[in-house]
Amino acid sequence: MRSAIAEYLNTYTPFELFGVSHWASILLFLFLVIWLPWFAKNHLNQNSQRQVGIFLGILVGINYPLWVILEWIGGSFDVSLHLPVHLCRLANLLLPLVMIKRNFRIFEILYFWGLSGVFQGMITPDIAQDFPHFHYFRFFVGHNLMVVALIYAVVVYEMKPTLASLKKAFIALNAFLLLACVTNLLLDSNYFWIMGKPPIASLLDYLGPWPWYILSAEFVALAHFGFAYFIYTMIEKYSIKKAVKP
Repeated sequence: MRSAIAEYLNTYTPFELFGVSHWASILLFLFLVIWLPWFAKNHLNQNSQRQVGIFLGILVGINYPLWVILEWIGGSFDVSLHLPVHLCRLANLLLPLVMIKRNFRIFEILYFWGLSGVFQGMITPDIAQDFPHFHYFRFFVGHNLMVVALIYAVVVYEMKPTLASLKKAFIALNAFLLLACVTNLLLDSNYFWIMGKPPIASLLDYLGPWPWYILSAEFVALAHFGFAYFIYTMIEKYSIKKAVKP
């Protein structure tokens, strides 16, 4: 079993940037992020809304642990590569607290973390494997579907991020940055791309050489957070509010 899983994880068709499967993931995301919250808000009762939210939370929440399990069984688990010290991995683990428990303190951080990362994730996804490999689904569930869930929480659960939430998210981001720095020093790793840029093209390529791109990324992150808040204001302005039966 170990050899079969190891072979599967290492056998794949290379991902093609803006190929058919890439465009399919983008279009599916755009459809779900608009249609699902609207449909649930206007056509589902509260119990069904909750069930959809739980499903989204569980699906995203098990995404990272399932990957770790496969790497462990396949004999390729590495503490310098597979710990939850990338922002999206930690966010995946925390999302069920939002979608199942409706924890607002977690939501107001994940909202900005999730929406700020999805734009780069859509345009320059950090994956090597194309459809239908596990890692293809892992990446887009962990990024795109997480954003669908967060927008669902805004529209259906009526969880509202504030400017104070933006500040908290930015402080939490920098606390995570410090955690990643310590982890990298202890494990000789490159979590959160602090010790070097990703091996594929990314936004960091345009932010200067190491270590200056880390400082530049702070301003980019703040701009992304601001855009995420703008998206929330647009949702509040244009979303159709309709009472549903309990």
